[in-house]
Amino acid sequence: MACKILVVCGSPVVASTDLLRRLAGECDHVVAVDRGLDALLGAGLGCDVYVGDADTVSDAGRALVDAATDFEVERHDPYKDYTDLALALDSVRRRWPGAEVVVTCATGGRPDMALSVLGLLAGYEDAPIWIAEDKVVARILRAGESWTIEGAEGKTFSIIAIAPNTEVSEHGLEWELDHSPLGLLADTGISNIVRSTAKIEVHTGTAIAYLLHQGFIGTADKNNRS
Repeated sequence: MACKILVVCGSPVVASTDLLRRLAGECDHVVAVDRGLDALLGAGLGCDVYVGDADTVSDAGRALVDAATDFEVERHDPYKDYTDLALALDSVRRRWPGAEVVVTCATGGRPDMALSVLGLLAGYEDAPIWIAEDKVVARILRAGESWTIEGAEGKTFSIIAIAPNTEVSEHGLEWELDHSPLGLLADTGISNIVRSTAKIEVHTGTAIAYLLHQGFIGTADKNNRS
């Protein structure tokens, strides 16, 4: 069975201690991406691999990287062609082929970096890939993939196409779709409501599906569904 890898990114918006500890406990290995090491240290956790150029990690974290004995270090020149997350995903591919990936501390901070993160995660086609934050869990879904959601009645669900020619089906939600096209970055799938066990399928293209942990928020608008 393929293993599961936690990748802790260096966003300035850090996941809670409880979430980091839970995710680390559910995964087989932990990869710290630059300042993500500080988030782990703050939760009393370590990592198996550190990847980055050490340009944003704290002085304490950099000292650990410089003298690392308990984890492996893949340190890169700051004048590189790729982001630290791209290099971390490459490391995962080399070390644990076919591994499922859970990414956290990834969606806060700069909006340009957030879009870049989505692009990188969409390009990881080796296995399922998730984004887990305190307020939301998300999954990248490619053609032929599905996500079954249980025990989330009343929660807010959204799905957004992040590739052209994306077609999806949704069942168990307030507004259901059956082999329906989603325009690239269109709002058709925003702010739906989970009503029972839900199944989300992507038939063509690529989408990111979001499940908010809190109850339904926003304005329910059936005219925004097709």
